[in-house]
Amino acid sequence: MIEIKNISKAFDGQMVLQNISTTFEKGKTNLIIGQSGSGKTVLMKCCIGLLDIDEGQIFFKDLCFSDLSEKKKRSTRKEMGVLFQGGALFDSFTVEENVMFPLNMFTKMPLEEKKEKVNSVLNHVNLVNANDKYPAEISGGMTKRVAIARAIALNPKYLFCDEPNSGLDPKTAELIDELISQLTHEFEMTTVINTHDMNSVLQIGEKISYIHNGELWWEGDKTEIMNTDNKELNDFVFATELTRRAK
Repeated sequence: MIEIKNISKAFDGQMVLQNISTTFEKGKTNLIIGQSGSGKTVLMKCCIGLLDIDEGQIFFKDLCFSDLSEKKKRSTRKEMGVLFQGGALFDSFTVEENVMFPLNMFTKMPLEEKKEKVNSVLNHVNLVNANDKYPAEISGGMTKRVAIARAIALNPKYLFCDEPNSGLDPKTAELIDELISQLTHEFEMTTVINTHDMNSVLQIGEKISYIHNGELWWEGDKTEIMNTDNKELNDFVFATELTRRAK
């Protein structure tokens, strides 16, 4: 579990996050939604320590991550997997080398053990016989699956996904959602997902946090979101659904 306590963040005097408190639950898909510029990406970056918060605290279980030194934060990041928007694979690395990257960085496993681990996680994301391919040789959906395999290579307790469906067609996006949900439950991870995709919200939204102008405006699940009387959230859901149908 991740617990956010009264965090705030400003850039050049402009408040981006204002006194946000919430929890991201273990073994569940926790979705952060909101309009562009609402602060959801900043919130995720604060959670993984890429940005320092100005006020409040962030706890990973009983550990106050936000109060740690940078050295100790690096140690805690070994327990985090991160799926960046677009996948962020290394173009000059093969699929196998991309997935092996965190194993090379954070472990002293023998090479054969690393290869076994790579094959294991590639199998988990339904990718076989792709080890020697380069990112330019695989599809967008395969790229996301390779990125997911890399993110779970160290058996993380926490998985952070930034717009995992960005740039994917609806069918492939649905498959990626199902995969993330399946892995979350299988490995009992605390998964946090930034998204504006209402299909994702309605398909895998076990815990949904709606950020509006830097504030936590609403929380619930995929059933409750369709029955809320929160005006701003309803406006967001309606506008997002209209945009999706127009594509």
